Amino acid sequence: TLLTTVARQGQCLSRSQFGVLYRHAVPMGTTANEEMNKFWAKNTRLNRPVSPHISIYKWSIPMLMSISHRGTGVALSSGISAFALAALVLPESYPYYLDLIHSMTFGPQFLAFSKFALAFPVAYHTFNGIRHLAWDLGKGFKIPEVYRSGYIVVALTVLTSISLAAM
Repeated sequence: TLLTTVARQGQCLSRSQFGVLYRHAVPMGTTANEEMNKFWAKNTRLNRPVSPHISIYKWSIPMLMSISHRGTGVALSSGISAFALAALVLPESYPYYLDLIHSMTFGPQFLAFSKFALAFPVAYHTFNGIRHLAWDLGKGFKIPEVYRSGYIVVALTVLTSISLAAM
């Protein structure tokens, strides 16, 4: 059949192009447990560490921004999900809860800080997402460009968050 012919040609192609991979393949006579034991015996014999720990790395702007981008993504999606769930299960309507918040007497500093705290992750995730889109286009991978774009993202985030909090 056609499928069998294509599969056989694919196998022939993979054997000829990727024959190097077959030399490193594990023989069928070993089990996963035996391979795991050989792996740990080799690492013990060579005195290799179990895994690198965060303490051996020098913290850098790109590392911190990567962690922050993931954190803001999780926080934003969790917040939106919690808000949607609350809208579904809470007994009153939106205007009731808005009036409840207005009835509480918060100082202007608390309100400004709250608005900043809400605006910051949105602005950061947006600007850093644009930076990631530039990377997807293959732009800005040189180390000085990575740092420069990181500082630009942080500056734009702070300025945008302050502007939004001042409204």
